[in-house]
Amino acid sequence: MTHDPELREPDLPRTAKVRKQALRTGWTTGTCAAAAAKAAAAALATGETQKTVEIGLPDGRRVSFPVEDCTLSETKAEAVVVKDAGDDPDVTHGARLTATVRWRGHPGIDLLGGVGVGVVTKPGLGLELGAPAINPVPRTMITQSVGEAVDLARRGIEVTISVPDGERMARKTTNARLGIIGGISILGTTGIVRPFSTASWRASVEQAISVLAAQGEDTVVLCTGGRTEKGAMKLLPNVPEVCFVEVGDFTGAALRKAVEHHLGHVVFAGMAGKLTKLAAGVLMTHYTRSKVDLALLEDITRSAGGPGDLAVRVGHANTARHAAELWDQAGLLPEAGRELCARAARVLSRFAGELASEGRPPQIRVIMVDFTGQQKIAEAAA
Repeated sequence: MTHDPELREPDLPRTAKVRKQALRTGWTTGTCAAAAAKAAAAALATGETQKTVEIGLPDGRRVSFPVEDCTLSETKAEAVVVKDAGDDPDVTHGARLTATVRWRGHPGIDLLGGVGVGVVTKPGLGLELGAPAINPVPRTMITQSVGEAVDLARRGIEVTISVPDGERMARKTTNARLGIIGGISILGTTGIVRPFSTASWRASVEQAISVLAAQGEDTVVLCTGGRTEKGAMKLLPNVPEVCFVEVGDFTGAALRKAVEHHLGHVVFAGMAGKLTKLAAGVLMTHYTRSKVDLALLEDITRSAGGPGDLAVRVGHANTARHAAELWDQAGLLPEAGRELCARAARVLSRFAGELASEGRPPQIRVIMVDFTGQQKIAEAAA
């Protein structure tokens, strides 16, 4: 193939799999925190504990939530809303979003983070250092929801959001690497969790790149998954941990953010399947939106010096992994792997070049790892 492939970035489906029944959406931590805050504020204002609470979402819809627990004393009120993440495999599913409210001396609202809510310790998150990791949209939702129960122009209220067990939940996230210490983040842009957190994954990729850029780093290492990331860290021991980003399928979004922050170097580490899709010009590599181009792998076999019969067999392989196994059996894996990396690097470089209409695009390097994610097979730069 002498011509460059067309660059494509298909949208990810809202539900990542086609199922007979639609996957159930859920609620973000931000939505649940806003509901808990309104319930507690209403209890403090009326002197009556709350069993249900209704709040508005950013799109204007109104949603009711059961209040799991609500207590009231002379000085404070507390309410708990349990997070239902729907069919999303979310580490915060079942979290008890807890709001504790007290009156304060002057009008308005103070929003504080309690136990289990992380504290921001690194720049690049759009939040003040030392502030609780409660993102802007949830902050607005909490303020608006509390304002429905209390006239904030006349009265002042202090709201503390806490998440029992939030520190343990945070260990399963990338919060510590982003500089969010001691608990989870209160997140959400729409208030709704889409199954498989496709929107939140994209946002977390972009956020991770903003954080490393804010710390003055000039390199981002994009890894397709957890195994690949661990392997890349071993292969690049001198690169700080904050520079490694588990990009999943969102290569295009990651490159956009890297160009936006004028990063000088992008390294992409992946296995044969993802690299084949990139080499074919596909910047969104989810399996429901793109297929492995076996004709491309056949062409790579010929370009790497493989015999015609091997090229034909590769062209009829079951998967990219199968093609890599055929290369390996024929002793062609290093050469073919290098050619695959070179083509993927050219695509990424073209995409970055189109994004960087002004200024210099980042230098691109692609590393192909084996299916354990630990061993480097080949690499190439654009």
